Amino acid sequence: MRICHSEPKGIRRGKMMELLEWAGCATGLCGAALLALNNRYSGWGFVLFLGSNVVWILFGLLSHSIGMVVMQIGFTATSLIGIWKWLVMARN
Repeated sequence: MRICHSEPKGIRRGKMMELLEWAGCATGLCGAALLALNNRYSGWGFVLFLGSNVVWILFGLLSHSIGMVVMQIGFTATSLIGIWKWLVMARN
């Protein structure tokens, strides 16, 4: 008989989903705060939004929330536009 001391698969998946949820939340809120400050660091808020978008897309795929995935793909486009305008074009 084999003794396994690891957690059941469902518990690990639940912990991973919770981690994704909070990571998406934290990066999105920090990105919004940076944009609200409207200072020289505000463009980095779009980088945080992009990170949040990636996490929420993964969360949506794993939870079969197709609407969330589609919404986050749209938000990813706006994050990339923000990075382009605030960080890339600002250097020129």
